[in-house]
Amino acid sequence: MNKPLQPRPEASSFSRRLWLTATAAACLGSALSVGTAQAQELFDLEKVRASGILKVALYKDNAPYSDGKGQDMEGVDVALAHALATEMGLKLSLLPFDAGEKMNDDLRNMVWRGHYLGYGPADVMLHVPVDKFLMVENRQALIFAPYAREVLVIFHALDRLPHLQSGNDLQNLPLAAEQGSGAASTLIGFGGGRLRSQVRMFPTGLLAADAVVRGEAAAAYVSRAQAETALKAAGRPAAGFGLTQLTLPGLVDNGWPIGMAVKSGNRQLAEALESTLQKLRADGRLLAMYRERGLTLVAP
Repeated sequence: MNKPLQPRPEASSFSRRLWLTATAAACLGSALSVGTAQAQELFDLEKVRASGILKVALYKDNAPYSDGKGQDMEGVDVALAHALATEMGLKLSLLPFDAGEKMNDDLRNMVWRGHYLGYGPADVMLHVPVDKFLMVENRQALIFAPYAREVLVIFHALDRLPHLQSGNDLQNLPLAAEQGSGAASTLIGFGGGRLRSQVRMFPTGLLAADAVVRGEAAAAYVSRAQAETALKAAGRPAAGFGLTQLTLPGLVDNGWPIGMAVKSGNRQLAEALESTLQKLRADGRLLAMYRERGLTLVAP
């Protein structure tokens, strides 16, 4: 893509998928200073502890992070939710939900107000982009504690695409991408649309990556986690495939951090969650969650 970067859209226009096009802001840290409403904050943490249950909101159909039905979901975010609850001496209740049209909708429905149908809010939501623009537009939510970084790669079969230095190397090859994602839009728009006829759309990035493993596509523009999951599921050695970070117009090459979100007033709960996350990171449990699933934990 030899065209200039497009202006960054307003953060409110992003859904979870379209964060594939978002500029990953520098991590702002936890921003968990104790405010004047400390008594109410303490009450909020005590209320969670008194219930004995930590309610965690997770995206549906978001493999390898969270996928499956109800309380039987699987994925690295599910493992993290279990570990957070256990370490805090609480039982876990999962609140799976469908991604809304905008990230702001997800935060409103699952973090600070609850869905109009009576579902939610949760105590904490996982897999939230730690982005300063999102923070500014969602003052009712506190976004904090990045635990990993999402990174986009060109996942390619080395026997069909041994070298990859620019988008021009993708010409005349069958390509795959997740329908509706920013990665798909980037491939289609590259060079004024020169790759458009080559790109096949799949319902998920995981299926797009699997098309490369099966030989249906030479390359797919997906997250590193999706590519690694496809390889592990197929039992294929990574040696025959490349996971190349390629800077393309409209997308950052170093990804974006993902973290948690709670209601803005629940700072004591946020501090407890962040402290627990630090323990999981320090003793290697967070890293193990990724490695057990064949994933690379990219530091936020």
